[in-house]
Order: sequence, then structure tokens, then C-alpha cells
Amino acid sequence: MKKILIAMLMLLSGSGIWAQKFALVDLEYILKNIPAYERANEQLNQVSKKWQAEVEALTTEAETLYKNYQSEAVFLSEEQKTKREEAIVAKEKEAAELKKKYFGPEGELYKKRESLMAPIQEEIYTAIKDISDQKGYGLILDRASDAGIIFASPKIDISNEVLTKLGYN
Repeated sequence: MKKILIAMLMLLSGSGIWAQKFALVDLEYILKNIPAYERANEQLNQVSKKWQAEVEALTTEAETLYKNYQSEAVFLSEEQKTKREEAIVAKEKEAAELKKKYFGPEGELYKKRESLMAPIQEEIYTAIKDISDQKGYGLILDRASDAGIIFASPKIDISNEVLTKLGYN
């Protein structure tokens, strides 16, 4: 670990970064202080719960079909067994497809999150860029997401300045 840190410091000192100004922001703190972000999160939670309930309802239906099948299997003909098995598989598939539709990588929840969060994130990014341009910062790090920051002086944290630029605080 020390070797990596020393190598990084040597690399950074050789590239002239020490001559540049830098600052920190805490995006987690900034987002918590933006009411629109909290509203968007609440909206996402409500939609997610609704969709999860739909998926769980289909899953429960499939489980009920399976339990009924198990209890009645001895009384069913092969043709009836096949039809019931196909119905169970179809219901499980329907539940899986609905789950993928809502919660998959390109699912409805992802799209909803993007549509609600992208404008807020863009506004924050623009404010940070404006402050960076005004004050001549060459680098701005997010202290909330970078576990590599062990200590940072509060003097270089511009989070409140970003909130002020956004009209909050």
C-alpha cells in the first residue's frame, strides 16, 4: 500500500499537479440538501414498491399453482399433469419477465431513475464546473465516493458553495 502511495505521489509530482488548485465536494451531502432529490427518491421508492408487489403477486400465483398441482398430482391424468406443469412454467416465466421489465439493467426503474435524477445531477455538475472555472480549480474530487481520501481539510471542501450556487442553503 505504501509503495503504491509513494509511486502515485511521485507520478503526480512529476506531472505538475502540485501547481494546480484542487477542491473537494461531498455529493452525498449536496444531494441530501436538495429537496427535489428527496422527492425524486421518494417517488422512485413508491414506484419500486408498487412494481415489486406486482412481481410478488405473480410469483405467489405460480407457487399456489405448484402447491395445488402437488396435492392433486396423483388424481390427474398425464395430459392434465402436462397442462398444469405448462401453466406453472408459464406463470413463473411471466413473473420473471415482469421482474426483468421493471428491475432489469435497462428496465423501467432504471429509466425512471434516469429521467428523475439526470436533471438534478446535470445541475450539480454545471454548478461545480462554474465554480471550478471561476476559482481556477484543476481538479475537484468527490469525498463521498472516494474511499482513497484519508483526510481532507474542510477548507478545501466547496460543497456549501455548490449548494449556494444552486440556490439552496
